[in-house]
Amino acid sequence: MEKHGITSDRRSGSSFGSDGVRVSHDVVNAEDTVPGHQLDVELAELRGPEDLEKIETRGSVKSKISRILSAASGRNKDGGLRQEPIPTSNLEEGIVGWDAQDDPEYPMNFSAWKKWLLLGLIALVTLTTPFASSILSPAIGSVDREFGNDDIAIGSMTVSIYLVGYVIGPLFLAPLSEIYGRRLVLAAANLFFCVWQIGCALAPNLAALIVFRLLTGIGGAGCITLGGGVISDMFRTDQRGFAMGFWTLGPLFGPILGPLVGGYVTQTIGWRWDFWIILMLGGVLTVVLEIFNRETNHRILIQHKVARLRKELGRDDLKSCYEGGADAQNRTQVLLNGLIRPIKLLALSPLVFFLSLYIAFVYGVLYLLFTTIPTVFESVYGFSIGSTGLVYLSLGLGNFIGWFLITLYSDKSVVKLAKANGGRFKPEMRLAISIFSGFFLPITFFWYGWCAYYKTHWILPIIALAPFGFGIMGLFLPILTYLVDCYPMYAASAIAANTVLRSLVGAFLPLAGPSMYETLGLGWGNSLLGFICIGMIPLPIVFYKYGERLRKVQRFTL
Repeated sequence: MEKHGITSDRRSGSSFGSDGVRVSHDVVNAEDTVPGHQLDVELAELRGPEDLEKIETRGSVKSKISRILSAASGRNKDGGLRQEPIPTSNLEEGIVGWDAQDDPEYPMNFSAWKKWLLLGLIALVTLTTPFASSILSPAIGSVDREFGNDDIAIGSMTVSIYLVGYVIGPLFLAPLSEIYGRRLVLAAANLFFCVWQIGCALAPNLAALIVFRLLTGIGGAGCITLGGGVISDMFRTDQRGFAMGFWTLGPLFGPILGPLVGGYVTQTIGWRWDFWIILMLGGVLTVVLEIFNRETNHRILIQHKVARLRKELGRDDLKSCYEGGADAQNRTQVLLNGLIRPIKLLALSPLVFFLSLYIAFVYGVLYLLFTTIPTVFESVYGFSIGSTGLVYLSLGLGNFIGWFLITLYSDKSVVKLAKANGGRFKPEMRLAISIFSGFFLPITFFWYGWCAYYKTHWILPIIALAPFGFGIMGLFLPILTYLVDCYPMYAASAIAANTVLRSLVGAFLPLAGPSMYETLGLGWGNSLLGFICIGMIPLPIVFYKYGERLRKVQRFTL
């Protein structure tokens, strides 16, 4: 669709057709919840070059503070993005919708304190579950000694198997939330996550611990899978940027904080207390969240209203204002779509497959670092288990710097590229930052590996981890946004496809680490990872240049 000044290039999304199910929901609830998508919507709304200038100059401190306050207030200021009217009831025609544009039951009309209380609680749970994924990594040696395990790869599986739960969980939790609503599914997932912490804490052998860790990972995928949808339910387009930035801090920093805490817990009171601490933290958050939680899925709320009015008015002809949703299919069909569509995207779309493969490799190497850092710093540098946990702060610092700079400059970069392209915006413009960020990853492996090999001062390999933290942020956020922009009709499925491949590689790549380092050593072993990272740098460049052409020629039914 072309407009004067700026064109939002989304023709590829419509060319794939629609399966009639969750199409509008995918666009609203998944596409708009990805960091940076707010700008895409604004670009599509522009009418002329003068509007582009307004967006380009909004990077000032004053304007950023204004936007933060606007988002935090939960109010739509004059001059913000134009909002589409919400569907209201028309009982004469048998349509059940919202009572009015200011209906207090409509989640976007919730009061500011209610929105931010709910978001804050969900963000805390979203921090807790990735935190649980890596908290055991400093204790791998202690676990192996207690259970008499000599196989390093099997020992590493106690950490990496958790991510297999992140593969299984989203495939079921996302479609289940379309059937039963976000509140019920989220509560069930959180409870499932907490219950199996008891199994981990009391595990009688290594095999049982691995199985229980898998089950906790499935439950832990709840907030990560549904949190973005809750945000899109409650926050309007011009309020979501700050909310998404706040929520994404959990998945980014949770895995970094886990080893920091886990190291001292293992050293002082034993590794089993890792799970008792998670149980207490997760249990309290689950109870408090359930007390204050509200259903936010628009379609589910109207379905409940339809059922109530049918009973009260005796009218079986009443139907929801949301057409083509989960209510148009039976539950089996909804679940099958949730399982099959991400796999088909990986198999049929080179855009999804290769960029997801890039992210998956980087994510897998991150967890490889989680499982090998204790060995390096305890055996080579003589660190205690607790002190080893502090090493992960370097990764966290790199993550934070990357997150901050991308948030600060991503929008301005895309606007400048759109102006240079004659005012025409293309999704491929999102990949410019990822091209730059990819160069930081190999720096870490060459620097870290050879410093550890030659046993230089311990501060050097610690500092060497920071570029990786920066680079992974510069890849993850732009590529995720790009996939959504390429497949707006199937945005949720594109994200799920990325999550599945990423978590699979993250779970199993670390298992190859011990044998690789034993064969090649720390220097050449890490250099091998660095060379692979160099080999993957051209991927964003290829899709930046040819992605539009690929999107236009692809034709398949999902």
